[in-house]
Order: sequence, then C-alpha cells, then structure tokens
Amino acid sequence: MPTDDTIGVELVCAWPDEVFLQIMQLPAGSSVTDALHACELGHRYPELDLACMAVGIHGRKVGRDQVLRDGDRVEVYRPLRIDPMQARRQRARRDAD
Repeated sequence: MPTDDTIGVELVCAWPDEVFLQIMQLPAGSSVTDALHACELGHRYPELDLACMAVGIHGRKVGRDQVLRDGDRVEVYRPLRIDPMQARRQRARRDAD
C-alpha cells in the first residue's frame, strides 16, 4: 500500500510466450529510469539491453525521465523483428498465392 512518500507502480515486458510483471513501491517523484533500475528485469534477463529498449506508460511511449504517478504501469517494449509494413507485404504475397 503506497504512503505519501511512496507510489505503487507495475513494470511489465512481454514476449510471445512469457510475460514479466513486477509490482514495486518506489519513492514519490521516481522516474521511469528509477523503475528500470529498481526492477529485476535486467537480472532475470541479462541478455536484454534495457538502455536501448523503448518504454511507455499505459500504452503511450514516454521518455525515461518521465516522473511516475501512483498506479502507473511502465511497459518495456521489445524491438520489432520486422518492419510492420514489410510484414503486411509478406502476408499479402502469401495470401495471394
């Protein structure tokens, strides 16, 4: 339960077959960067380069200096494997055959 000095946030990162979710209490005034440093994501998945991954709050891309509010869900976005436009073209070609 958050107090006046802390906020409750979730940090989530999803893969096709797995989801990482961590609920944390952080000091009020913490940023996305603070949440990334406080979470276990980098320890559990050392192959991830968190410095290069895009982040958002509730589906909206934000900067790492964004100050968090109580109840925010910080999302760490995986890099795209393929450009979405290229994927559509490939599906269209495949469906046309």
